[in-house]
Amino acid sequence: MIESHCIIVVDMLEDFIRGKLATGELKKIIDPIRELIADARSSKIPIIYVGDAHLPYDPEMTIWGEHAMKGSEGASIIKELAPCPGDIVLEKRTYSGFRETGLDLILRSLKIDSLILVGLHTHLCIKHTAADGFFLNYHIVVPVDCVCAFSMEEHESGLEYLHKFYGVELTTSQSLRERWKSQKGS
Repeated sequence: MIESHCIIVVDMLEDFIRGKLATGELKKIIDPIRELIADARSSKIPIIYVGDAHLPYDPEMTIWGEHAMKGSEGASIIKELAPCPGDIVLEKRTYSGFRETGLDLILRSLKIDSLILVGLHTHLCIKHTAADGFFLNYHIVVPVDCVCAFSMEEHESGLEYLHKFYGVELTTSQSLRERWKSQKGS
């Protein structure tokens, strides 16, 4: 069976790179994500962005404080990974990219059965998006060089959890790009 892929870019937002919840770990995943997205676009693979756009009374406010507030600069996608015409941009108010965003309907309309998750945070929003994707019967792929967490320990435990409990295929962006190039040639 040939899988129909989609890249889902999770929470690559200003507040996570330059703002309230900035982490130095994030900077190392920007270039691999940018290269992966560029090759995906040339392979006609859809790109969907899902990012926090919180309201003041969202449950996360009690844990993380105000961040990525709807309509704020902090909730905007970083310019290094800016969406292009044809990309889909969705707002979320919880850790999961599926919860009340319409993502599942969009994916089914596009006949997508395999999700490539990139972005933040391996042990949190990537994990919860992967969980919902798994429960909805999507094949999940995570290029390990395109996700990160606040610490290497959280990142590695997140990857282990994703693989063990959701059967997530762990790979690299380079491996995915080579796979797409070989499929173009055949």
